[in-house]
Amino acid sequence: MILSRIKGIYYAIEFVLSVCGVIFLMWLFPKSNRKIRRFWAKTQRWFGFYKLEISGEICENAQILLINHKSMLDIVVLEELHPKNLCWIAKKEIGKLPILGKILSLPKMIAVDRSDPRAIVHLLKEAKDRIANDRVLAIFPEGTRAKGEKLLKFQSGAKVIADKLNLVAQPVVIVGSDIMDVKNFTFKNGKIKVIFLDPVDKSNENWLENTRTKMQSVLDKEREILKNS
Repeated sequence: MILSRIKGIYYAIEFVLSVCGVIFLMWLFPKSNRKIRRFWAKTQRWFGFYKLEISGEICENAQILLINHKSMLDIVVLEELHPKNLCWIAKKEIGKLPILGKILSLPKMIAVDRSDPRAIVHLLKEAKDRIANDRVLAIFPEGTRAKGEKLLKFQSGAKVIADKLNLVAQPVVIVGSDIMDVKNFTFKNGKIKVIFLDPVDKSNENWLENTRTKMQSVLDKEREILKNS
């Protein structure tokens, strides 16, 4: 526990300082922001001493990724693995952070004000713009980090975006990113597995809930494998 806490403090300091460096480089070289982010994401694996395992294939036609959320490492590993320029959909509060908030505005991520009743209109407009510029949207349909072993209820925003803009959606299940525990300030050694599932069949009206069920099934199976290994 002591070692994981020491590593948690070390990684937190490294993470904040490196993000500041990324922000500076993106400001200096705006046309290279994707390359800068991807290189940064790779370095986090070196500093965090974690391993990556990939299962499934990234769909080249996917325009929105539906991802389960356990820690900040979910963003880091996908920034490293995905070949396209991801556009993260995040809560507006992150963009208000001093200096660090630029991590949303400089690479033109989408910040959502959940208290605004017209937020979905703004979200659709911004999402349409990013898709037109060959970006791939990345969203956590749970809306926040899940604390237990069960996925939280998926929020309707992901479905509205995918349906209204007729987007190809690909679910992504991430297992093991909870080696980073912000609440307890710990960081354990381990492996993060990223599973790219088949694109969603949106012909069924309940496709989002069906997707949640499928992702939960994959999570349960992977956790069972870890327990027996």
